[in-house]
Amino acid sequence: MRDLLAIRELGKTYRHFSGEWKRMANWFGFSFEPVEEIWVLKDISFRVGRGEAVGIIGQNGAGKSTLLKLITGTLRPTTGSIMVQGRVSAILELGMGFNPELSARENVIHAGGLMGFNPDQMRQVMPEIEEFAEVGEYFDQPLRVFSSGMQMRIAFALATAFRPELLVIDEALAVGDTYFQHKSFARIREFRERGTSLLIVSHDRSAIQALCSRAILLEGGRVIKAGDPEEVFDYYNALIAKKENSSVAFNKLRNGKVQTISGSGEARLEGLSLFDSKDNVADTVQVGERLRLHGQIRVHKSLETLVLGFAIKDRLGQIMYGTNTWHTGQVIENPVDGNIYDFSIAFPANFGIGNYSIAVALHDKDTHLTGNYEWQDLAIVFDVVNNDQITFAGCNWMNPEIVITPK
Repeated sequence: MRDLLAIRELGKTYRHFSGEWKRMANWFGFSFEPVEEIWVLKDISFRVGRGEAVGIIGQNGAGKSTLLKLITGTLRPTTGSIMVQGRVSAILELGMGFNPELSARENVIHAGGLMGFNPDQMRQVMPEIEEFAEVGEYFDQPLRVFSSGMQMRIAFALATAFRPELLVIDEALAVGDTYFQHKSFARIREFRERGTSLLIVSHDRSAIQALCSRAILLEGGRVIKAGDPEEVFDYYNALIAKKENSSVAFNKLRNGKVQTISGSGEARLEGLSLFDSKDNVADTVQVGERLRLHGQIRVHKSLETLVLGFAIKDRLGQIMYGTNTWHTGQVIENPVDGNIYDFSIAFPANFGIGNYSIAVALHDKDTHLTGNYEWQDLAIVFDVVNNDQITFAGCNWMNPEIVITPK
């Protein structure tokens, strides 16, 4: 696969000088030491192949938006190099390049010119942009009367009016309504099938895992992990919950996937097993079969509250179902060091054919963000097969009743 984008040792710093004249003098080759130097990005290197989709994730302030601005040329790097083969189209900050006093139609022509297209080219694609955006009569109204969702519709329709070699999106789709998000993702998939590469920043795990074959995790302006989206998101999940004295460990499983185990250790999971409807330990189950997840909790430090959670994920790591005992009203109150609890979770395998995993967690409240005692991703891996149900497509088995009555 030929590289469409190649980034090598990229860095961006903001320098503060004791006087504005010293800053200006540096522009003309005179050397003055800055009083402060803040590196927003440092030593970033990665490549994106033609037709590849890569997700960029990380906490606020990690440098994600700065990276995209460097790639699209709205910022200049301090160090390193960026090589792009082909045209880049970007949706970065909402409304960037738009004039709120101009109509959407006028903004499309103006912004299209900044993208390198002449007015005649923009008029040719104007009907398609207007049709895709679906803002009706507002298309000829000043942009200042548009909602953020309507502005996003115009921005996305414009950015994708001509198929780019590289499409860059920075969280913009998050402000759109559900209908338009589905419509936008359909166009993105269409572009990918035709060879467009995608670079997307999003906190939406499902979006990145559905669209991307690879993910990159930024922290403090550096790449700290890159690879399979599920593995990277599992690590990110552990990272944002990491507290003092907590740890993150990795185990490579027989199927090649990497399991992430994190937590501070006040309580631990032991003896996890999945049983089928015949009470046998199972790694292959039937569609609709009743299953039971069994294990033990061992408490290693007295706690105020202890919550057990679990989630079932598909092969891409997208959650099919998840809950915890905070929501079911079964919180363990005031467990003490040495307590042991057996637990059993029964559920039907109402899933489509495929590979699934179970994540299990112990924490203090409704989420693991305030007190993550232990979190095991890929704690159990199992396959669902269909030997005795009707043929169906999708990830959910509904067993519908279809009635057809002649008139």
